[in-house]
Amino acid sequence: MRYKFPGLKRILADGGYRGETVRNTVMRLLHCDLDVVLRSDKRTDRFVPMPKRWIVERTFSWLENFRRLTIDYEYRADTHEAMMHIAAIKLFLNKI
Repeated sequence: MRYKFPGLKRILADGGYRGETVRNTVMRLLHCDLDVVLRSDKRTDRFVPMPKRWIVERTFSWLENFRRLTIDYEYRADTHEAMMHIAAIKLFLNKI
């Protein structure tokens, strides 16, 4: 996997990816750090963006706009991965 992402240094992940097993697998396969960004348990009356967590949430929000990614239509994992790549390409091209 390292040849696909040679410049990858750090991965930001949601709280669902906590655990040493995931961290060790990412370190073994990609040789990069896995930063899990957790929600704050402090309750406030106003919205306060948390550092780096908004990046993860924004990315999930963008990907949910694609119909084929909201429901699991694909039978094979590689087809679903291809749809994720197409969605990311479209998002990046819209930013240009």
